[in-house]
Amino acid sequence: MKLSDLGFDQWYEGHISELHQVGRGIARISAVDRGSYLIRNETREVPAELAGKFSYQIQSSVDLPCVGDWVTVQYYNDDMEAIIHGVFPRKTFLRRKTAGENVDLQMIAANIDSAFIVQSCHFDFNPRRMDRYLLMAADGKVEPIVILTKTDLISHDELEQKLAIAKSTAITARVLALSNINGVGFDEFQETLVPGRTYCLLGSSGVGKTTLINRLIGRDAFDTKAVSGTGEGAHTTSRRQLVVLSQGAMLIDTPGMRELGLLGVSDGFNQGFDDILLLSESCRYANCSHEHESDCAVRAAVRDGELNEDRYSSYIKLKKESEYHEMSYLDKRKKERAFGRFIKSAKKQIRD
Repeated sequence: MKLSDLGFDQWYEGHISELHQVGRGIARISAVDRGSYLIRNETREVPAELAGKFSYQIQSSVDLPCVGDWVTVQYYNDDMEAIIHGVFPRKTFLRRKTAGENVDLQMIAANIDSAFIVQSCHFDFNPRRMDRYLLMAADGKVEPIVILTKTDLISHDELEQKLAIAKSTAITARVLALSNINGVGFDEFQETLVPGRTYCLLGSSGVGKTTLINRLIGRDAFDTKAVSGTGEGAHTTSRRQLVVLSQGAMLIDTPGMRELGLLGVSDGFNQGFDDILLLSESCRYANCSHEHESDCAVRAAVRDGELNEDRYSSYIKLKKESEYHEMSYLDKRKKERAFGRFIKSAKKQIRD
């Protein structure tokens, strides 16, 4: 296997001179679990840890390696273990606001070509949560593909209705439906996987992400739990990990996310809600908030039935949430930098 088989292309080669040093190799992060790492190189997976100097230079949690990152490493113990010295720039990424009250960014995965946004057709189907995943993908320049699972649990008419809703939500994204039980739609899903490209599975717990990977591999390589009486599965994935499929594509499984807060995705709105962006070009004011202004083309489209009211409400809510968290995050970073300058000044005075 070559690094190019793992996705290392000319874009990353252009950054080698910035990071690479004699005696160090290049590898890809294949798993992260509570601060411990697995890296994959041309021959095997190897456990790895961060170099002390690299750890000291890290200023934010987003600077830490995440699954999918390309890193420079130094091997030891007969090349069976490694030390991570640096992270290549990320071509694409998936990130969210950290869960809870803390306003910070959490990296989900990096260098992803396409994100499979997985929702169950049964109890998990939620277009508004789908909006959040679509914005996450747009923010990180990742192509979204919506996957509706567990089609065997609903009728044909219900499936057609959910497909129509999904397509009206993910306007520019491809939408597929499948069943891990009877295999309907699975072949179409497999055809989307291209050797050398990296895909990431996103979705709530129990929607069938790990079962989907096991079906692709052809065996139960990863643990799953039996479905409940409602037809929903149980959460089993506990870490993010990259799997190289036999046909050459790479797939990253992720734990289900109970919270999917948005932070700093203002640019993603242009792609995630491009239908509203197009309408806004006809607004009277260039900086129209689409809430109270006169001659607002977006609100007029809602009033005339051209724009779904739920989609409009989701847009307003997510935009406010993202902007609020972004202001809080910038204020937090400003205070951290000021504190850092204070510490440096205090140390200088002690030396003097």
